[in-house]
This record gives sequence, C-alpha cells and structure tokens, in this order.
Amino acid sequence: MIQQTVIKVGMADLNIAMDGAILKTTGLGSCVGLTLFDPIRKIAGMAHVMLPSSDIAREATINLAKYSDTAIPELLDRMLAQGARIERMKAKMAGGAQMFAMSGQSETMRIGPRNVESCTAMLHRFRIPILSQDTGGSVGRTIEFNSNNGILSIRSVQFGIKEI
Repeated sequence: MIQQTVIKVGMADLNIAMDGAILKTTGLGSCVGLTLFDPIRKIAGMAHVMLPSSDIAREATINLAKYSDTAIPELLDRMLAQGARIERMKAKMAGGAQMFAMSGQSETMRIGPRNVESCTAMLHRFRIPILSQDTGGSVGRTIEFNSNNGILSIRSVQFGIKEI
C-alpha cells in the first residue's frame, strides 16, 4: 500500500502540495475551500477562505489566507514559485454554505454566498476557469485535494462522499 502525505490546511490557512500529496481541510461551513491545480506540473494549492474581503480586517497584521482577495494572490505566488503557470491553472471550490437561517437577512449575514461570489470574482480577474464547485446549501463539508490528478473529494454528513 502506498502511503500518501496529507497536508492539513487549517481555517484561514493555505498551502500547496506536489508529488501526489493530499491537501485536506475540515470545517467548511460558510468558509470556502478554494483549490487551484496546474495539471502539467501537478502542483496543487488550497486556501480555506473565511471572509470575502480584507477591507473589513481589524487586525494589525492581516492574515493573507483569511480573505479571498488576499488568499488567492498569495496561493498563486506560492504555486508560481514552484513552477506552476497561471495560464494552465484550473480551480474548484466547495463550501460557502448558509449555515444559519435568519429572517430578514442583511447582506452582512450572507457570509457563505459572499465568500463564493468573492472567490469567483478573483478567479475571473486572473482568468482562471472554475471547472466545478459544490457550494451553497446549509451543510458543512470536509475536502481533500489530490496533487497528482486534481480530484477534489468532498465529504458531508448529509450527502456522503463525492468527487469533482
């Protein structure tokens, strides 16, 4: 049996993987698990994005992985430093759920949908196509992204495991 390396990506965290390693993050509710893949170099990246924009940051030193507008450029920089090419990148996303139903929801309470919209806009800005996504709804997800083949495995209590 071949032992695969698993690289954990925490909340408001990001990392890259190569050589068949697996990127894994848990606890995706309103957060988005954004993945990027260069299929030629087999370089994978994952960001666990918590919030749509760093404009709302209150911390003195911004955690670049926390916001979609800073996490995606940082993830791209790390992948490009390892030899990936932006014109070969493909994206997949999971998460962005609306975990709590509230009547008369204000825009600020739509964190999950806003995270998805913000990630989509950033990818569009870099001209990176989104191959597939499993976003929205009201379920939590755990994802694993394979750096060998770019398969994103999504697990939820309600729907079991699916691959995109």
